[in-house]
Amino acid sequence: MRKKLGKIKNASKAKQYRRKLSIRNKVEGSTERPRLCATKTNKNLFVQVVDDSVSKTLFSVSTFGKNKVGKGATIESAKVVGQKVSELCKNAKIESVVFDRNGNVYTGVLKSLADSIRENGITI
Repeated sequence: MRKKLGKIKNASKAKQYRRKLSIRNKVEGSTERPRLCATKTNKNLFVQVVDDSVSKTLFSVSTFGKNKVGKGATIESAKVVGQKVSELCKNAKIESVVFDRNGNVYTGVLKSLADSIRENGITI
């Protein structure tokens, strides 16, 4: 369920949430071109490929938990996660994806993640 933007007291969290809602209004994944949702925290990086037409997560890769690849939310880990995501996309016969940065600014870790996915043959 969608939060009301006025209820968020922290100004930086409110800006991030506003960006997230703006992005999600424009970006939608399909069966041919699913949405690649990248979530970054201070400690970890989490990427999932979602088919929005059936509301199903196809697969996910992260720097923690069950599908762990790399360590921490660093640029080196983002490159490793990007290689793993592109490998799984090729196995699932997905050639292109829509990149959803989830309200985060497209610099540093997210930029290296997207570049790593592009270098391994998936179009964003």
